[in-house]
Amino acid sequence: MSEVSKLNAVDFEARAKQVLSQLPILTAKEVEVTFSLRGQKLTAIRRASLELYEGETLAIVGESGSGKSVFTKCFVGMLDKNGSITHGSIEYDGMDLTQLTEKEWLKVRGRKIAMVTQDPMTSLNPLKTVGKQIQESVELHQGLHGKEAKAEAIRMLEAVGIPEPERRYHQYPHEFSGGMRQRVVIAIAVACKPQILICDEPTTALDVTIQAQILDLIRKLQREQHMTIIYITHDLGVVANVADRVAVMYAGQVIEIGMANEIFFDPWHPYTWALLSALPQLGVKGEKLPAIDGTPPNLFNKIKGDAFAPRNKHALNIDFLEEPPMYDVTATHQVKAWLRDPRAPKVEQPGAIKLLEKQDGRSKGTDPNAYHPHLDPNREPLIEVKNMQVTFGTGRKKFVAVDDVNFTIYKGETFALVGESGSGKTTIGRALVRINPITAGEVYLKGNKINGKISKQQDLNVIRSCQMIFQDPMASLNERAKVDYIVSEGLLNYHLYKDEKDRQDKVQNALEEVGLLPEFSSRFPHEFSGGQRQRIGIARALIMEPEFIVADEPISALDVSIRAQVLNLLNDLKKKRGLTYMFIAHDLSVVRFISDRIAVIHKGRIVELAEAEELFLHPLHPYTQALLSAVPNPNPYLERTKKLLVYDPSVHDYSVDKPVWEEILPGHFIYGNAPELDGYRKTLNI
Repeated sequence: MSEVSKLNAVDFEARAKQVLSQLPILTAKEVEVTFSLRGQKLTAIRRASLELYEGETLAIVGESGSGKSVFTKCFVGMLDKNGSITHGSIEYDGMDLTQLTEKEWLKVRGRKIAMVTQDPMTSLNPLKTVGKQIQESVELHQGLHGKEAKAEAIRMLEAVGIPEPERRYHQYPHEFSGGMRQRVVIAIAVACKPQILICDEPTTALDVTIQAQILDLIRKLQREQHMTIIYITHDLGVVANVADRVAVMYAGQVIEIGMANEIFFDPWHPYTWALLSALPQLGVKGEKLPAIDGTPPNLFNKIKGDAFAPRNKHALNIDFLEEPPMYDVTATHQVKAWLRDPRAPKVEQPGAIKLLEKQDGRSKGTDPNAYHPHLDPNREPLIEVKNMQVTFGTGRKKFVAVDDVNFTIYKGETFALVGESGSGKTTIGRALVRINPITAGEVYLKGNKINGKISKQQDLNVIRSCQMIFQDPMASLNERAKVDYIVSEGLLNYHLYKDEKDRQDKVQNALEEVGLLPEFSSRFPHEFSGGQRQRIGIARALIMEPEFIVADEPISALDVSIRAQVLNLLNDLKKKRGLTYMFIAHDLSVVRFISDRIAVIHKGRIVELAEAEELFLHPLHPYTQALLSAVPNPNPYLERTKKLLVYDPSVHDYSVDKPVWEEILPGHFIYGNAPELDGYRKTLNI
């Protein structure tokens, strides 16, 4: 164990002693929450218990639908109208929160327990200025009014890191970026000066660099205001960064809880093993990620035994018959699993858990037998982009979204495009499939120019050869159409089938290829989970039998376990069909696992391009270094001591020496001027 790891281990031991020496400030006992939906009863929380201690950060993790948000909404009295607490108690400050009236809740909600919701856009009023919305919170909970309340609202904007707070006070939510809107939501919650702050997926939709800044901000505010924080998330990198203790939820129950180092390095529930094993950071390129087979149980039904048993490779006979009790692993670590019973057989933890304990907590690279298409001397260029420029608007409102972009994608490779939101990633992807017209430059498919005016036959060839998987699996599917029509829409539009039977056969084959049952074709999108909806989007692309697929953030909205399934599926389809991908993402841990080469884009320009492992080993451009420094590491010891780099564009002086796109090493390209390129060569010792 390194010196850093030893220091962190001592820190966790001190926190564990602190937890054991004090009484909890909030205690949830045997809480059950039911919802009445379409005349049926759904038990969303099944006798869940939890204790929260003053000053700590508790992370609650689990797949979508595990009950994380519903459970914590009980702590602020924000359950939906058709939901109710049917059993148990939540004790806080001498009160049982389950018994409070709405009038009594007004004295607790916001003032003592506040919540930062997942989507900052929907939780802000688009018709009121940002400053007024913070001021309302100040007036309601701090008793300040008029100029004093306004001054406090401006101070809160400054406290959450928003520049020019006096000017920003008068602006509306649509004038703020996603990260800044999230800061405003945090300011509104923190303005109440609560004792407990619940953060529900506060960084899910944000870039890794913005995510790291938001996590630092919440930690700073916690220290300043002595808050206790509950994080709800499915991102284990975030958990490793912030959590003192971790509670793992599955099917409405807390199935494992302990100090963060105990959950990451000595987990005991097979579900926790599965979540950690599915992390791309711990995978080996060219091999499958260990995904969790099956789906979570239907909570409309009464569950017998351990809810995870049908998906558990280590399940015992008793797991299917009887629900396990909560066993003590240590004084601070409990697990609800029969494997802890003295009578249970000894089962080895997965290799990924052991890998986490290694010094860097990362995968050791690539399958030695993996094939790298871009290194093949007989490689074939499939897509060539030369001097691409894409603009929106005209005249004074003209906006250059992508400028002077050059790259080649070779047949059979996965070419990744990474960068922050607004950098131009999706614009490039959409330009390649002719959704966005390009203003200047050329795009070639197999040596044939495909941008601008082309023949009808060539256009049809591009549509068949180049398809796109969209980012939001719900928004990209017609919610009023059945899966059968959604998947076969391309066939119908271009009459690419012989007869009705041929069309139906093609739909069934496409669904089966992405792991969906044929009978799903008669259902609507809302009847599927997020992962299943993304599979429908993939089937819609595959049915056209393309050679090239642009996958635009296809896993950003998915849980870690579903993410592993979709990544495995994309890799399997690539091998089976000989596909070529452009994989657009902002999560570099995923990109490292799936891609052959990576291009880094910043504000419409590609600033660095290299083979995946080369880019991670030798990042040269300051922006690439900043992106990599922000990638979450699932090792809590290392995640807490990493140094976050912030990219400052002003470090580049291009007033005299103009930048060029240079191949600094074979296959490693970078954007810079002569002095910068000399500096990069010195870094590489060339």
